[in-house]
Amino acid sequence: MQSFLELCQHRRSIRKYTSQPVEREKIDYLLRCALMAPSGKRLNPWEFVVIEDTKTIRAMAPCKEYGAGMLETAMAAIVVAVDTQASATALFDAAIAAEHLLLAAEEQGLGACWCHIEGRDDAERMVKQLTGIPDALTAICVITLGYKDEERRAYELDKLKYEKIHNERF
Repeated sequence: MQSFLELCQHRRSIRKYTSQPVEREKIDYLLRCALMAPSGKRLNPWEFVVIEDTKTIRAMAPCKEYGAGMLETAMAAIVVAVDTQASATALFDAAIAAEHLLLAAEEQGLGACWCHIEGRDDAERMVKQLTGIPDALTAICVITLGYKDEERRAYELDKLKYEKIHNERF
């Protein structure tokens, strides 16, 4: 990628992955990027659980009836959890860190997808049980990772919803 705009333009949610394992060096790179995400008062309220065991990843797939199918082919996953009591912005801080993971994955040539589980009690309970996340933390999402087994077109800049932008006043 030659620019951040191009990175954003090409980053798409990938839900199908090849069987090629994701190198630990790439996962570590993603995690370093996530650890640099901004957070309120620099409290860093997030925790990351890296899962490379595909049996565990596949066991998470039924956590939701819809929207978790990407866990069937992902070769790695990172669960993003957060201490929501740490600050009023903790949940948002963790979401920003998760977005750093998604962007870094694209930059490293990996596919990635956000599987939302926060607020979906059965899904969150299953993921926390499979990963040992303590009850005091909220698991907000599972970021699936792998080499892309599908192609998604880049966003077309002339088709973005520019009407969503308001200057000075709504």
